[in-house]
Amino acid sequence: MDGIFAILLVAAVVFGVCYLADKGFSKIFRGAKQHQSGLSVRPSKKYGAFGLILVVVGLGALFNGLSGDNVLLVGGILVILMGIGLIVYYLTTGLFYDEDSFLYTSMGKKSLSYTYRDIQSQQLYNAQGNLVVELYMTDGKSVTVHGNLTGAFDFLDKAFYGWCSQRGITPEDCEFHDPANSCWFPPTSEE
Repeated sequence: MDGIFAILLVAAVVFGVCYLADKGFSKIFRGAKQHQSGLSVRPSKKYGAFGLILVVVGLGALFNGLSGDNVLLVGGILVILMGIGLIVYYLTTGLFYDEDSFLYTSMGKKSLSYTYRDIQSQQLYNAQGNLVVELYMTDGKSVTVHGNLTGAFDFLDKAFYGWCSQRGITPEDCEFHDPANSCWFPPTSEE
């Protein structure tokens, strides 16, 4: 009974720390107007939840390994690191947008802010059944939008209408536009 209580206590503490870290992270690092709009393209919450589960399981293995089992000790540390990696990926990766612009954030890279008119073209990829839309920007960089991310297609629709508005054209003028075939912007070959 004491073992179950200890596991529940550790899980509650880990969950509480992660919740406070998420709230603090949001307040400190997410001050741009795009963050405040509530519109985003993010990894599934499963990444954060699975990362949290791995941390809890890793802590259990780590505590059991402290009694002399080196395999559990090393395994626990590795599982904790994998869990932390998933949590950090979930917290630091995303595309945040509003009516006029979007902010692209990626783990380990500086956030990039663009207006919709900065989109020049798109390239479509199919990576193991996952649709990937690569948006080429006027500064020579590209923004990758994975179809399996939460809110990806809503963003692409919003970006297309913002792109039309900012370039002074109507959606009817865009013969290439066909969301049913995953085409929102001019293909790269047409640029």
